[in-house]
Amino acid sequence: MGRTLVALDDSPQAQNALEYALSVHDDDEFVLVHVIDYSESITDPGRGGRGRLEGWYQKATEDAEELFAEAKERTDEHGVSVTTVTRDGKPAGEILDCADEHDIDQIVMGSHGRTGVARVLLGSVAEQVVRRSECPTTVVH
Repeated sequence: MGRTLVALDDSPQAQNALEYALSVHDDDEFVLVHVIDYSESITDPGRGGRGRLEGWYQKATEDAEELFAEAKERTDEHGVSVTTVTRDGKPAGEILDCADEHDIDQIVMGSHGRTGVARVLLGSVAEQVVRRSECPTTVVH
């Protein structure tokens, strides 16, 4: 039995990554990680835009909890042991740090994020994780 990290946001690609991980690595322990990226506080009007930074972090934290609750429903159906982790910072670095800290054997993540610039840059997060990861990384569309 290994340990699989699944990077989650609310994009369809991240949901596909979770489904893929459950279908291929369902004997593993799962670590689900969501990274709160401060750059979204300015670029995502749905999270408040420039004028509402104060409430932005609270909303982002609540969104992460909701995301984990939904993911946990899926993992419970498969009887998978799950740890959830919310981190703040630049997503690629935080995903890689989390993988190191949790002794991860496999990373599974979506091909690109849900918003703004992250979506445009091939999922630069996915690209950075693939390049820098010391363990196998699967990118799911």
